[in-house]
Amino acid sequence: MACDTAFRIIARRHLDAVIGQHDGTCEGDPGALHQIRISLAHLRAAIRFFSPMVEDAIRPEIWTELQWLNSQLGMVRDLDVAIEQIEAASAVDPHLGAQLRSWNEKRAESHRLLSRALQSARYRRLIERTSNWIEGGPWSTKRSKEAIRLRSCPLADHAAQRLARWEKTLLRKSRKLEGLSVEKRHRVRLLNKRLTYSVESLEELFSDEALEKQKAALKLLRKAQRCLGQLNDDARGRALAASLDGEGSEAGFHVLGGKRAKRLLRSAAIAYEKLDRSKPFRK
Repeated sequence: MACDTAFRIIARRHLDAVIGQHDGTCEGDPGALHQIRISLAHLRAAIRFFSPMVEDAIRPEIWTELQWLNSQLGMVRDLDVAIEQIEAASAVDPHLGAQLRSWNEKRAESHRLLSRALQSARYRRLIERTSNWIEGGPWSTKRSKEAIRLRSCPLADHAAQRLARWEKTLLRKSRKLEGLSVEKRHRVRLLNKRLTYSVESLEELFSDEALEKQKAALKLLRKAQRCLGQLNDDARGRALAASLDGEGSEAGFHVLGGKRAKRLLRSAAIAYEKLDRSKPFRK
């Protein structure tokens, strides 16, 4: 399969998934919101994966609008995660349940803004422009020898090179994970997601036995991502708690503390050590 065909298949699948979760997200379904964010992350990973093939005059505009959509979704999702943690903790410490009002009010306000954004002309233009760009953007008609080579390059060749480079970058950035700042740790998590989502998108396009080792690496990548994701949820929860007044703030700090940090960081570090030894993407 040529890279241009693969990009269209992968990007279209994830854009359709974004569209499919639109109504549920507008109606306030936390599950739909979570899925639309995952689909959007997959779409953005696909654009990165096939860069510079898809680089053209329109791509920066598409990327900016996808970032806008992600930011609109992010605040409500962060609140959903924080509220879920507080509700779970209230089963052990009942007085926390009474402190949820500030969080729920903030969630309702943020969802109103999100729903407005998802029903806006800007959102509709984003979906239409992205769809048109995937199918027939300027990237697909450039006539230079390099552009033609990139579009016709076999997917397996491009994937082997791209995944090896991304794995190397991830492992380099994840060294001494336990000593990284919150910001640097978050960047490691984003690199992890980019690699994970790309392998997941390729699974359905390949039946080659050579991918078995790479598929096995997904278990390690997902484990590290879960650990770093929980740490990121804690950091975001604390930031949200600081923005709330009164008892809501107190509940956030109480529930979203960092006692699990060392255990989660160590688990992620072990996953990266095993990934480094297995060399799933490097020869």
